[in-house]
Amino acid sequence: EHDGKSFTAGQLLVFRALADADVTARAHARVLFLGGEPLDGARHLWWNFVSSSKKRLAQAAEDWRANKFAAIPGETEFIPLPDNAPRVADYP
Repeated sequence: EHDGKSFTAGQLLVFRALADADVTARAHARVLFLGGEPLDGARHLWWNFVSSSKKRLAQAAEDWRANKFAAIPGETEFIPLPDNAPRVADYP
């Protein structure tokens, strides 16, 4: 719970720099906090890709589609790009 709102497993909360991050667990929970200096600019998220450039996101999608990424050791499943392309999310 944060700021009177409840959240469920798998949700990501992003706090602005220097913002209060008072979080209360109402039941057993595993929580991961990441912190540090703010990034040097905006980041764009699309599917499993994050970049400071939307052009690089598009290139990553094409490379994934063309199977240009190295295989993950021990992994045999290939997950294709989504049929319905999700909207690019911009942060901050």
